[in-house]
Amino acid sequence: MEIHRVAVIGGGTMGVGIARTIAGAGVEVLLCEKDQPSLATTQKALDETLDHEVARWGLTAPEKTLILRRITGTWKIWEAAHAELIIETVTEDFDLKKEVFAKLDEICDPVVIFVTNTSTLSISQLAASTRRPASFVGLHFVNPVPKTGVVEVIRGLQTSDQTVEQVQQFAGMLGKTAIPVYEYPGYVTTRVILPMINEAIYIVMEGVATAEDVDTAMKLGYKLELGPLALADRMGLDEVMAWMEHLFRELGDLKYRPCPLLRKLVRAGRLGVKTGEGFFKY
Repeated sequence: MEIHRVAVIGGGTMGVGIARTIAGAGVEVLLCEKDQPSLATTQKALDETLDHEVARWGLTAPEKTLILRRITGTWKIWEAAHAELIIETVTEDFDLKKEVFAKLDEICDPVVIFVTNTSTLSISQLAASTRRPASFVGLHFVNPVPKTGVVEVIRGLQTSDQTVEQVQQFAGMLGKTAIPVYEYPGYVTTRVILPMINEAIYIVMEGVATAEDVDTAMKLGYKLELGPLALADRMGLDEVMAWMEHLFRELGDLKYRPCPLLRKLVRAGRLGVKTGEGFFKY
């Protein structure tokens, strides 16, 4: 099945990045927020992000115009009923995601594929809250979505082979390499990156090296585009802590216990790029 219309539910950093990527591939996108003020904020963020890419020659002005023409903003979730595939990108909260999918399940045709962009939650448990567990799948994009070449396709207990195949084809259409993953807390990318970030934070807390020097060592030593602390700032330190706490509860492994310095920064409101300061100032 060729996909021509996609709805993205949630317009945060990931939602904007996913919508922009899909529109850039020539697909019509409905970007749905919870209310009108949130939609205005999301549309402003999208416009500013594209302007930044034009300024650094990552996009041309006509390409920006085409992308914006393919993205329709709304705060009315029922408009998503016309999509062929729906991607949920709301806050990493099980009850909230379950509520969103319950609403969508009532208004959407049974053939519509439901996708969650969760980083840590159970695909099977979310799918069980709908009447279409066979057409429910995880699609975990890595931030920044337009620039990273990988996406994890997470199969729940009842996800059908056909759904997995269709979503893998969709990912390929976006220029992404689709990595098939069987459901397990943290999947691949989140499970591997969080202990590295946590250990980098411990190094700073223990006074072994500064945040700048930790990131420089990792970038030059392992040819990383971003150091672990700058990456954490970009992800949002509150999100990083929430993911780690979830994995710690699920797996009971001490390597996922958040470093005290991470907790301190989150409590102080230093969440990274989105607040202007985390381990670094922006």
